[in-house]
Amino acid sequence: MSQPIQFHFRGRIHSVEGAAPTRTILQHLREDLHCIGTKEGCAEGDCGACTVMIGEVKDGKLAFKAVNSCIQLLPALDGRALLTVEDLQQADGSLHPVQQALVACHGSQCGFCTPGFAMSLWALYLALPVAADGTRTAPTRLQIDDALSGNLCRCTGYRPIIDAAQRMCTLAPVTLEQEAMLATLNAMEQAPMHHYAAGGQQFFAPRSLDELIALRAAHPDACMVAGGTDVGLWVTKQFRVLGDLIYIGRVRELQAIVETDAALTIGAGVSLEDAYNAMCGEYPLELSVMRQRFGSVLVRNAGTLGGNVANGSPIGDSMPWLIALGAEVILNGSGGRRGLALEEFYLGYQQKDLRPGEFVEAVRIPTRREHQRFRTYKIAKRFDQDISAVCAAFALTFNGEPTAAGATVVTARIAFGGMAATPARARQAEAALTGQPWSEAVLHAAMAALAQDYVPLSDMRASAAYRMKVAQNLLHRFWLETRAEAPLLPTALDAFAPALPESAA
Repeated sequence: MSQPIQFHFRGRIHSVEGAAPTRTILQHLREDLHCIGTKEGCAEGDCGACTVMIGEVKDGKLAFKAVNSCIQLLPALDGRALLTVEDLQQADGSLHPVQQALVACHGSQCGFCTPGFAMSLWALYLALPVAADGTRTAPTRLQIDDALSGNLCRCTGYRPIIDAAQRMCTLAPVTLEQEAMLATLNAMEQAPMHHYAAGGQQFFAPRSLDELIALRAAHPDACMVAGGTDVGLWVTKQFRVLGDLIYIGRVRELQAIVETDAALTIGAGVSLEDAYNAMCGEYPLELSVMRQRFGSVLVRNAGTLGGNVANGSPIGDSMPWLIALGAEVILNGSGGRRGLALEEFYLGYQQKDLRPGEFVEAVRIPTRREHQRFRTYKIAKRFDQDISAVCAAFALTFNGEPTAAGATVVTARIAFGGMAATPARARQAEAALTGQPWSEAVLHAAMAALAQDYVPLSDMRASAAYRMKVAQNLLHRFWLETRAEAPLLPTALDAFAPALPESAA
């Protein structure tokens, strides 16, 4: 039996029936509720004008995240809380410090993008540590840039908006009333699997792994939805008819991150932000820049590592470094659980080794090996929120410290995105390195071997010749950073800190 979509909104439980399961949060806000403070700019998660905050219960506390409402499906809100720019105003009519700072610093010009910036700044404000007197710790410039990476403005040049981000914590602090919201969401958390139907289409939100396995077996052709950052575009840009949908964002087992001495296992429902933060704990130097350059905070808050892997785009930024590190994808379904080396999961362009009724349950990444050197690099036209022309990852182990004279390569794993129809290893280059001294002559042989590994395409992002040259140069860069004699220190990476520390909002 179909159940209404229910979420906490403006101090009460808001119920929705009759809306298409593929209706977006933005469409519902603007067209159904006439809450027009949230804007539609790109309808593809790029500009941030539609930014909202979603609240949910995690470990008994409320956690808030800013997301793009233009590509978030409305039924995914069930059991959660929705905050929009209208919620910034205080009960007595006064402005929130975020609003005060934007006004004082002239952070709005045409005003179209301003609601989105205000929401991203509010999310940043809530994430900042709180002192004993209630004041917030001022954000660093890096934290501000990261928080605003998904918001575009064509008028102000960003300086006054950044000024506002720095000023908001100097104003009288404001807290978000959470007690009633937490009580409401805790009560909704006890609800069984959510099943919503409208217009001949069904949306299932299982709560357990067993429910998901049974649903997948009963609906093998249903579209699996995780963070919606790809599926949302199928709706808003490609106008696909998706049929029934199975949403994994409420499956408890898929939200887990399990760490052992041997591996880090990240559930398919874990957000990209949480997944990258966990991996940056293991590889802080090597992955912090990739974390910041993977989409924006808005995209990373919604999208999942499991969804990125399951999508299998040849230009996905996670797969090269996962493959280089020897990651394994854990598949599950009515036929049982099995593990598969990630590079073996991709059979061809948009083709995966998924049996009927199977789905991605988790990704297992080995922990750092002794005498290992690992790097991943992204080449794109913009630093923030851009699709890669080439993404490279290198993981080599040595018979001792690679910076020592006479170091020999024991194992080599090299993977690229953007160079083939799937994320793929460079087997010929790996063979040229394995068992050889980590020398410049061996390096050049491996660089030449890359031409046997890939026949890249030319497209709007780069020509085939450019891609090959860049791939070879990135291997050269990796050698320069890890060679025995005068290694090039990757000091630029040290500036990129992992995510903000957890704090009570």
